[in-house]
Amino acid sequence: MNEIATRARVTISEGSRPRLPRHARLQHDKSRDVWVILVPERVLVPDETAIEIVRLCDGVITVGGIVDQLAEKYAAERSLIAADVIAMLQDLADKGYLVDGGGQQS
Repeated sequence: MNEIATRARVTISEGSRPRLPRHARLQHDKSRDVWVILVPERVLVPDETAIEIVRLCDGVITVGGIVDQLAEKYAAERSLIAADVIAMLQDLADKGYLVDGGGQQS
């Protein structure tokens, strides 16, 4: 069985403290002038909004804190931002691009 299939699923909530796993890194690809997330044998090219969110995923700040920052920055309704941010981070976590720095897994 591969590593992704055997690890516990990370469940993202407002209390989660997401971060990139040790084997992943956010890097600017100069040749294409885009930001990418690199993991062994895979490259993800997130859009600008996703990059802004992933940059905040340091394992210290909570998802709720990320949502608060974005709601203030964009003067947007917090509940709408929260739903979108949690869905995006959950998708990245499900694909192995994020882990919870606070250790919440199900």
